[in-house]
Amino acid sequence: MELQKAVHQVFIQLNNSLSQLDAGNYQFACKNLSGNTIGQHVRHIIEMFQCLEDGYEQGEVDYDRRKRDQRIETDKILASDLLNDINRQIAKGNKTLYLLTYYDDLQNEPERIITNYFREIAYNLEHTIHHMALIRVGLRELGDIPVEDSYGVASSTLKYRQQCAQ
Repeated sequence: MELQKAVHQVFIQLNNSLSQLDAGNYQFACKNLSGNTIGQHVRHIIEMFQCLEDGYEQGEVDYDRRKRDQRIETDKILASDLLNDINRQIAKGNKTLYLLTYYDDLQNEPERIITNYFREIAYNLEHTIHHMALIRVGLRELGDIPVEDSYGVASSTLKYRQQCAQ
């Protein structure tokens, strides 16, 4: 499916940028990221996909209950391995899911919103691209580590830019 191929391409870009970083850079508190690290952004991307994969069988996805595993944000090799694992896992078929949301702090039980697996992959893909745009800022701060022009740019923006260039 095209959606999974798009995730695969974005993960290749992300892994390529990780391969250019040493452990210190991966964990560096970037001023331009409000003191956050590239590793923290990568962990967030990974854990969102993990929540989706974990919820697939039970039919419920709860992004708010991420593990927040600090090993992912400090170990770029682990992060790269997890990106590869997710890439293999997302080949599942579409199915109905419920997204558990906690938008009201006074509410004890989550709201259940009907969604589906492919829609949540699309959400996570866009979410990943957004975080990669932030990671790109961090990469520039670390010495302008080169990335592709499409790194952290939504496909609709890339298409619009191509259209304007013609």
